[in-house]
Amino acid sequence: MIKPQLAEFMRRMDPNSVAIIPAAREAVRSHDTNYRYRQNSDFFYLTGFEEPEAIAVIAPAKEEKFTMFVRPRDMEQEIWNGYRAGVEGVKKDYSADEAFPVSEFDAKLAEILDGPEKLYYAFGNGSPELDEKLIRQLALMRETNRRPLEPPRTIIDPTSILHEMRVFKSKEEIEIMQRAADIAAEAHVEAMKAVRPGMKEYEVEALIEAVFRRHGAIGPSYTSIIGSGANATVLHYINNTDTLKDGDLLLVDAGAEYKGYASDITRTFPINGKFSQAQRDIYDLVLKTQVSSRLENTSFVRGYGQTRGATRGLKDSLGRNVDCRHGRTRFAERRPGETYRREKIHAVLHA
Repeated sequence: MIKPQLAEFMRRMDPNSVAIIPAAREAVRSHDTNYRYRQNSDFFYLTGFEEPEAIAVIAPAKEEKFTMFVRPRDMEQEIWNGYRAGVEGVKKDYSADEAFPVSEFDAKLAEILDGPEKLYYAFGNGSPELDEKLIRQLALMRETNRRPLEPPRTIIDPTSILHEMRVFKSKEEIEIMQRAADIAAEAHVEAMKAVRPGMKEYEVEALIEAVFRRHGAIGPSYTSIIGSGANATVLHYINNTDTLKDGDLLLVDAGAEYKGYASDITRTFPINGKFSQAQRDIYDLVLKTQVSSRLENTSFVRGYGQTRGATRGLKDSLGRNVDCRHGRTRFAERRPGETYRREKIHAVLHA
């Protein structure tokens, strides 16, 4: 049985249409080694298939509604790089109605495009070679006079459907997301317990990501940010090479990816285990703003309202300039919003 997400996607498509959804491409790291492969999120959402060099063709009006083009089984390649599902495996394990070697896609492309009034395909989304193939094939079909060919007249970006669908999670998805969050939360707690002055930022990174892997996560859901002292003010600091200093704060922005779903947690805490008064003032200000905004906006769909409420709270509090020099906190009157505009760069709820 096909995945519920794929069935819903087909229901939302125009009846006389076809969708072509490619897998993510492999990325070369150096010479003959690649980065660890991660599937395109939309492709994985629809198919559950995690191999590269695959293309899903979805045609609601046809008897074979879900066709996959995949790498064939190859003993030599599998010795080097691991198991492949192959043509028969993708039908058996991923509920494809039909499947072919990916090398046959070009030969079948005209047949795929002949008849549907609409094509769902995301141009400029990381598959330039496939983009060019589709453009050439559509142009050729429109120019030929050999026999009546009816290529799609309309091209629609499938993410207009997919990304709305992905906002609403099933019970199973929520459970996976909760697990991803639980793994990340445990890693953050372990880091808080272990951090000491004199450690390196990369030691904290290693500890956190070891916890991720120990609990079955594929790894971090994005490059972990371990910023001590002034590094914490660099929004996407990823060098993670400096030494943790007594009296500084440490910002840890790290999340785990588990079964294709990501968590994202940011916490800031004192390296020596105790806030200075100036650090405590800022921490309490942000915490108070977050708590009050959550109380005012409890629904996820009102998240933008929560952001606006938190922004107003910070603007009101930071209307008094906070000066943390010399280990003490000093407030000076400013025009409303002036300090806020200067200090608040990232989204409020990222604080």
